Amino acid sequence: MFDLLKSIVWIVVMLALAYFIMSYFGYEPNLEYFSTSKEACQAKIKDCTNNVIHNGIDNADKCNFNCVNPELIIKKAN
Repeated sequence: MFDLLKSIVWIVVMLALAYFIMSYFGYEPNLEYFSTSKEACQAKIKDCTNNVIHNGIDNADKCNFNCVNPELIIKKAN
């Protein structure tokens, strides 16, 4: 139990440190990225699901499930 608590504290400290280092170099996390891109990602997955249902599993490799763009999660501060 103590090891779990110690690990959680270390993770929180590292995240806080990373946040302050990013802000020092002029970057900030885009906290609205996941809420704004959620609808677009769900639409892509729905289209892919319909495509797989109609065309079979052979066309499933054409689906693009990459909905997260790391360049938009951390952005340059204004």
